Amino acid sequence: MEEPDMFRTIRDIALSGRKVLVRVDFNVPLDANRNITDDTRIRMALPTLNHILENGGRLVIMSHLGRPKGNVEPKYSLKPLVAHLSKLLGKPVQFAEDCIGETAAAVVNNLKNGEVAMLENLRFHKEEEKNDPAFAKALAALGEIYVNDAFGTAHRAHASTAGIADTLP
Repeated sequence: MEEPDMFRTIRDIALSGRKVLVRVDFNVPLDANRNITDDTRIRMALPTLNHILENGGRLVIMSHLGRPKGNVEPKYSLKPLVAHLSKLLGKPVQFAEDCIGETAAAVVNNLKNGEVAMLENLRFHKEEEKNDPAFAKALAALGEIYVNDAFGTAHRAHASTAGIADTLP
């Protein structure tokens, strides 16, 4: 029986200077004051995130938080996670107030090698859960390489997990 081809990983790709979109699952529990009560999901993504940063990638993090059902709801903003992630990574994390469009592009396009940005909650757009092709292309326009490190959401046919994979390597 012939051995199957090995899967490509981020270790097989030259990352320096390239915008790397990483879908993570930072859907973490928060208390009433919006403090993280369990950061396990964030810590589990650190090896991937650190590898990209250590190899000069321009890291762009995408996630969802809660179930805002396509509406902008401040209680589901990813902004409260920025300070904690900055501490874990040992470097500042820039925050984009949206996950697509000019707002996101301005933050992402200003990243230098080894810098990181987090986009606002993907599920603030109803197109995310509908796997809308235009939304997936808008996300893909922010990067050159796509990495799915969101095991907890990988089974969902959403724009940031399935749709974007059809657009970026």
